[in-house]
Amino acid sequence: MNITDVLKRPLITEKATLLKETSNAVSFAVDPRANKKQIQEAVEKLFRVKVIDVKTMNVSGKTKTRGRVVGRRPSWKKAVVVLKPGDKIEFFEGV
Repeated sequence: MNITDVLKRPLITEKATLLKETSNAVSFAVDPRANKKQIQEAVEKLFRVKVIDVKTMNVSGKTKTRGRVVGRRPSWKKAVVVLKPGDKIEFFEGV
């Protein structure tokens, strides 16, 4: 798997921002087939930082109802990457 295929997008949420400020951790939506080692290598190569720890979780899709039609959002995988103190990844700083 290519390193650009592993990381899909950064997660910019209130919880992710709080993790970034308190424990120097960054959250990503990743490919569901990616393992922790592939995620670590992709982050280190793309952003030129040192990764200490990777935590992954599978997020199940929500069931949504629109009138009589019941649908389901897709399930996805989330990764929380803890960086070495002093390293940081800036997405939307100063916006």
